[in-house]
Amino acid sequence: MDLSHPDTVDEALVTRMAFLVKHLRRVKERGLAAYALQDFEYSTLQALAARNGRAAPSELVADLRVSPAAMTGRLDTLERRGFVRRRQSAVDRRRVDVELTEDGYDAWRAAIDVVGREENRILGTLSAAERRQLSDLLHRLLVVAETPADSP
Repeated sequence: MDLSHPDTVDEALVTRMAFLVKHLRRVKERGLAAYALQDFEYSTLQALAARNGRAAPSELVADLRVSPAAMTGRLDTLERRGFVRRRQSAVDRRRVDVELTEDGYDAWRAAIDVVGREENRILGTLSAAERRQLSDLLHRLLVVAETPADSP
């Protein structure tokens, strides 16, 4: 039996990636539960934080790849919890921007700290150069995965 065959190596890579994603998902779920956050709330707060705490809903739709209706529902929920507020845009008065509140930022930071500790523990086994290389390799795979299989 030849375990060095490319098919065996490829299957091992895919299986390891799946196990790692599953592990990190469980850690994230525990971290979010500890702070009474749902995954969609966390990801929306994360997207807002990545945009320095302020964004147009259309920008969040693009960032999170959800429908405008889904984003409206997310923002309604987060606004009721006091995690975001809607404000008229200072640039275009016809536009509404969404702002991360201090409570929203605190909730996101608390949850990300739980997830971040585990990510750092795992990725800490790699050097900075290895992490960059892994990131580059995964990016290349994602570009292919996001391209329709029938395109040139």
